[in-house]
Amino acid sequence: MGAIYSGLVGDVGGTNARFALVDGEGHLRNTKTYICANYGGLDEIISEYLEETAGKRRPAKAVIAVAGPVVDGEIEFTNLDWQVSETDLIASFGFDAIKLINDFAAQAMAAPVLAAADLRRIGPELRGAPTCPIVVLGAGTGFGVGAVARSQHVDIAVATEGGHAGFAPHDEVEAHVWRRLQGLHGRVSVERVLSGQGLFDLYLALQDLAGRAPDLADERAVVEAADGGDPAAGEVLDRFCAILGGVAGDLALTHGARGGIYVSGGIAPRMGERLMAGGFRDRFEAKGRLADYVREIPTYLIIHPFAALVGCSRELAQLEGVRL
Repeated sequence: MGAIYSGLVGDVGGTNARFALVDGEGHLRNTKTYICANYGGLDEIISEYLEETAGKRRPAKAVIAVAGPVVDGEIEFTNLDWQVSETDLIASFGFDAIKLINDFAAQAMAAPVLAAADLRRIGPELRGAPTCPIVVLGAGTGFGVGAVARSQHVDIAVATEGGHAGFAPHDEVEAHVWRRLQGLHGRVSVERVLSGQGLFDLYLALQDLAGRAPDLADERAVVEAADGGDPAAGEVLDRFCAILGGVAGDLALTHGARGGIYVSGGIAPRMGERLMAGGFRDRFEAKGRLADYVREIPTYLIIHPFAALVGCSRELAQLEGVRL
């Protein structure tokens, strides 16, 4: 007899789409990753995934995390030319119930249940307040922010578009970065700096400030050069980590996130040692009169490869009326 699956979970970002089936015990099965650019829409990926894995034993329910704001069960992706609705997915695949949630809200739901092996501590060993909010943030194609409101009885995901809040320079170097980006885009959001393209724009701005001609082609080349010991590229990554820490501290204050701040996304795990080196945590705590407040908040790097799917599985259980 084949496996019985309680539902389908997915995590669809600007670059990759990840899917899994959830078994009766809440475990992820048959995890697969797809490159979004190779498909004309989300329905094509779901159809291919279900054909490859579930066959005729298709699950009745689904929870899919998506990169962008979900409004009335619909999503227009920020970094993809796709539109998706819960109604259309039910019509296409015959689900009894489906829920679209913001991808970082899904990661926030995962944060309280991740094992120690799924995390790396950034900074001192601290214990987060157990019933206080948690925030997950991360840079990739864009910059995502999600939160979870906690109590003794239930966790509730809170979707945000915090990545589109305004970027605040910390010093004259970052003021130069801001002016350069303001000339290109007008308004400068956090995402304009803390994203893949933002990392490369940060490199260009620092090269310009130093009077050097840029000789690297994109953000991947910057990361590789820094890993190879290039001092100019290393300076970019260190500055990126510091800015990330400053934004993380601002979000901790905004959400009262005494339960902890978790860093995720496609970029941060590639510079884990630099995050641990101190610049992130220094800027995280540099909050003037509220420095003592944020100093007691733990910070972590999520290294679980499918954290959003874990969060979706928790939402799936709530969709079924059972809490994991």
